[in-house]
Amino acid sequence: MENDSKKIKLAINGGIGFGAKLSSKQLLMISKYMDEDEELELTTFQQLYIEIPENKKEEIIAEFQHVGLACYPVGSFVKSLRTCNFCKGEEEEGMPVAKEINRRIAGKPVPFTLKVAYTGCPIGCGEPLLSDIGIMKIREHYNLYVGGKAKGKDAEVGSLLVENLTPEELYAVVEKIISVYSQMGKKRETFYKFLKRIGRGQLIS
Repeated sequence: MENDSKKIKLAINGGIGFGAKLSSKQLLMISKYMDEDEELELTTFQQLYIEIPENKKEEIIAEFQHVGLACYPVGSFVKSLRTCNFCKGEEEEGMPVAKEINRRIAGKPVPFTLKVAYTGCPIGCGEPLLSDIGIMKIREHYNLYVGGKAKGKDAEVGSLLVENLTPEELYAVVEKIISVYSQMGKKRETFYKFLKRIGRGQLIS
C-alpha cells in the first residue's frame, strides 16, 4: 500500500452474524490496505482497528462494504453491537433484532465510548451484564440491563432495568437511554460514572 502523510483509524468487522467471522475475500480486501510490517488490533468488542489514508476514507469504506465488511468510527461513539454466536438459528436466537439494534445505534456520538452487548439466550455468551447496556433474549421477549463494568477493582455486573420487552419496545428504550446519555453526560464521562451520578430512574423517566 502506498504511504500517505495522514492516516485515521477505522473499526471494521464482519457485521452481525453466526459468530465473529471473516471470509477470505474480506481478509484479502483488508490486506490490500496494509503494509507488510503493519498489524491489526483486535478489540474485545469483535472489531478490528485498521489505519487508512484519510484522503481515501470514502473510497476504502465503499470497497470494504462491497465485500460485506461493516465500518464504524473510532472514539467517543456507540460501539457496534457485541453479540453471542447465535447457536440455534436466526429466528430463534433473535438475530434480526440484533441487526436492527446495531443499525439504529452503532456509530452515534456519545460523551465516551459506549458498549452495548446482546445475547440470544440466558446462557449469556455475549456477556451483556459486563457492558454499559446489555440485552438478553428470554423466550419471545427481552430483558435490558445497565451499568456493567468489566474492568478495574470496582468491576461489577449490570442490573436489570426493564424486562419482558417486545422488539419495538426494546429499540425505543435503548435509543432513549443513549439519547439521555448524549444530552446529560459530561465530556469523557463513562456511562458507568454517568449512571452513578444521575441514577437509573432518569434513563427512562
